[in-house]
Amino acid sequence: MRIGVPKEIKTNENRVALVPAGAEALVSAGHEVFVETGAGIGSGFEDEAYVGVGAQIVPDAATAWGKAELLLKVKEPIKAEWQYLRRDLTLFTYFHFAADEELTRAHLASGATCIAYETVELPTRELPLLTPMSEVAGRMAVQEGAKYLEKLYGGRGVLLGGVPGVAPAKVVILGGGVVGVNAAKMAAGLGAKVVVLDLSLERLRYLSDVMAANVQLIHSNRHNILEQISTCDLVIGGVLIPGAKAPKLVRRADLARMRPGAVIVDVAVDQGGCVETIKPTTHENPTYTVDGIIHYGVANMPGAVPRTSTLALTNATLPYTLQLANKGWKQALADNGALLKGLNMSAGQVTYQGVADAFGMPMTAPASFVG
Repeated sequence: MRIGVPKEIKTNENRVALVPAGAEALVSAGHEVFVETGAGIGSGFEDEAYVGVGAQIVPDAATAWGKAELLLKVKEPIKAEWQYLRRDLTLFTYFHFAADEELTRAHLASGATCIAYETVELPTRELPLLTPMSEVAGRMAVQEGAKYLEKLYGGRGVLLGGVPGVAPAKVVILGGGVVGVNAAKMAAGLGAKVVVLDLSLERLRYLSDVMAANVQLIHSNRHNILEQISTCDLVIGGVLIPGAKAPKLVRRADLARMRPGAVIVDVAVDQGGCVETIKPTTHENPTYTVDGIIHYGVANMPGAVPRTSTLALTNATLPYTLQLANKGWKQALADNGALLKGLNMSAGQVTYQGVADAFGMPMTAPASFVG
């Protein structure tokens, strides 16, 4: 199979979808790998490293897309790349369709087959291709939040861990999943007072056994959310409904309850965000202020640490990439139920319920494409 790896062109996105070791595995399995020149440089992988394992360097994005039967990316294709979409192309990347109707309709119109990293789901309900980036984003959310709490950036001017004789900052984390757990570990390790809210009592019981003593676990409901954010310094949004829009847990009116100069970091922004006032931002312009509260909404947070993020991501995606390449997408999905759940659309039809529900579109069962 011909596999294309274009350079990511989203603002300040330095990750790459395939490292040289992955290219070597694909070439060894008999596939052709076409990497756009410079695609790996942001993550520390020179063109020569790909050439050394048998991949071919191509001069531009049009060639990388045009030669590919299977195209590997990190982030969803942006408008400048939509011209390359076509019916006989399979894309394997993060899409987050439910948060962007224009993106969804563009891919539907192309007829391309879109397999989304974020909805590949194991029988245990684990999301193996979302997990590594959620780990990175959860940890980054704390260090970014701590930075914007500094007075220089308009924050409250508090140190996350405090010092002897001065109380630490309070961090409220919405959601006890992968993002929430990693954020809680980081914040607790820095000495902050940490509160994690989650709907699942089973999850809260588990977290009570593994979290540090300075992490408080509270059942998530409207009353408790309002109570906790009214006395906090940093809110981290880590709520996820796979493939669907995130619920709005913090509303515009709720900001008036918060301390001026407090910070919100909404990791769920690429799924619409769990804070009503959040909107996607970039690493170049990461924050804005609403009603005195600093909002951080960078939709590709792990792109700021591309070396770590690329290695973590490709460790998880390569086994699935090999299945798609070795078997073709239809057979690979037929053989792997987790990968089948990654199918979001094909031949102009939506095949994932969360995407269909987001825009009131009809949904076709993914099994009908592989049976």
